[in-house]
Amino acid sequence: QVQLVESGGGSVQAGGSLRLSCAASGYTYSRSPMGWFRRAPGKEREEVAQIRDDGRTTYADAVKGRFTISQDNDKNTLYLQMDSLKPEDTSMYYCAAGCTYLSGGYCVRASYIFWGQGTQVTVSS
Repeated sequence: QVQLVESGGGSVQAGGSLRLSCAASGYTYSRSPMGWFRRAPGKEREEVAQIRDDGRTTYADAVKGRFTISQDNDKNTLYLQMDSLKPEDTSMYYCAAGCTYLSGGYCVRASYIFWGQGTQVTVSS
């Protein structure tokens, strides 16, 4: 049974940093991309970042230059380094794996099979 467990969330002041981790069990990193998403209260879920099996990455415009996605295949762990955090980054963050619909090598339509439970990030001004 595949499980994705996020950790590393918390409360920080604007300008601070956090590093989120997503530990995958029962899942072997394969050719599927993996991603980080977030959802704030009253807002729709949005994709934050994605990493392909070849290491290429994409980011939402709102986080470009501030967030970095990476993965450690040996540890079966996905990371999201978040720097220069802003109050608008406040959200529940989720990791996802097992993409079912690819386009140009990237996962599209948030078509992941496996999702974590989420970790809360709160940024105060």
